[in-house]
Amino acid sequence: MLRTLLILLLLSQVGLVSAQPFEQGRIVSDDRAVLSLRDRPAAENRVLTERLDILLPGLMEEAGIDMWLVIAREYAEDPVYFSLVPQPTFAARRTTMLIFNRTGDTVERLTVNRYPMGDPYESAWSGGNLDEQWQALGELIKEKNPGTIGINVSRHWPVADGLTHGLHERLVEVLPAGFESRVKSAEELVIRWVETRSAPEVAAYGHIVGLARQVIGEAFSSRVITPGVTTTDDVAWYIRQRFADLNLPAWFMPYVNLQRPGEECTDKTDFCGVEGVILPGDVLHTDVGICYLKLCTDTQEMAYVARLGEEGPPAGLQRALAVGNQWQDDLTGAFSAGATGNDILAKTRRQSEARNVQSSTYTHPIGFYGHAPGPTIGMWDNQDGIPIGGDWQLHPMTAYAIEGNVKVPVPEWGNQLVQVKLEQTALFDGEDVTYVAGRQTEWHIIR
Repeated sequence: MLRTLLILLLLSQVGLVSAQPFEQGRIVSDDRAVLSLRDRPAAENRVLTERLDILLPGLMEEAGIDMWLVIAREYAEDPVYFSLVPQPTFAARRTTMLIFNRTGDTVERLTVNRYPMGDPYESAWSGGNLDEQWQALGELIKEKNPGTIGINVSRHWPVADGLTHGLHERLVEVLPAGFESRVKSAEELVIRWVETRSAPEVAAYGHIVGLARQVIGEAFSSRVITPGVTTTDDVAWYIRQRFADLNLPAWFMPYVNLQRPGEECTDKTDFCGVEGVILPGDVLHTDVGICYLKLCTDTQEMAYVARLGEEGPPAGLQRALAVGNQWQDDLTGAFSAGATGNDILAKTRRQSEARNVQSSTYTHPIGFYGHAPGPTIGMWDNQDGIPIGGDWQLHPMTAYAIEGNVKVPVPEWGNQLVQVKLEQTALFDGEDVTYVAGRQTEWHIIR
């Protein structure tokens, strides 16, 4: 904990994050700095260099790979490409070849490109035509003589399947004689690279998620919502525009819906909620996601529109949110290093059944992508275990969107069910699960 606090202080001084306090369930400050577009590359590149220096050697050793090839072309970039290259990089220039050669505890970072990439890479070849470029790659492989060569091909994981068929054919043509047996899928390395968070990323993640939560707080307030006038679509577009104004790319269109007495929500309804004009007494829900400093968020929160004379939601709704928080605790309490996503799902389901709670768990890793690779913990349409993704084991220093819902009867609604849909980003450090920007424990209230 002390190390994380020291890192946070250092990064706030150098401009990577703006340290702001959180209280459980709400953001204390709504004045969170967002770096200008010009200032972001330096911050992102510092983090990239540390990841390459500190994380990559161990991950390559763990995966049993001596040389990792990431080869991409403009318009067909490998999914992992942008997590490896310095900013501002908008595309692979012509054909771009990144070569990571492990030598003991370090990894040489080389490029074989028409245009040198610069730090944190060393150019092993530049200039010449495409045929000469491929020949230079073959000669470099022969010179380095790696025992194993990892390439990004995978049957099951899209993020690890970035080497196109055409590039694979060219690679086979230039491999030194006898090296074919050294080539293996880099699937494990890719997933571990993408899912593992570095210390600076951990320090910054709370700030990044806090930006998303801040905008939700703005949207679920009387600054935006006039009951009887404002629609759910109005609120969704307010969120989208607010992110755009802050230069924070949304990775999906924000979604806002409402629940109220008389609107159907049964045991068989997958997702309760409709769109329309917001009225007093409504329950609101939103789902939003942004990406900033290469890290993505995925957040769902709930609000209540107070009736005349009400200070907050009725007791039945307050209890419903508390049940949702208990489901979160049961889920994160099942996290342990080495457990699979399916193990965690099964344990969470048993806890819900023991508590007589109707829950649905569909939690996923998060980081460079909103829906990142790693252990899948249920899907909304499959609560019985997920092949492949659900079999992946939980590793330390990985982040998750703790996502799911509970359905709870509300006495004030004639025991009609309300569906509390929650999602917050959390980090698993190998022992504990910590919400990086807190979690919702109280309703947003529109008065």
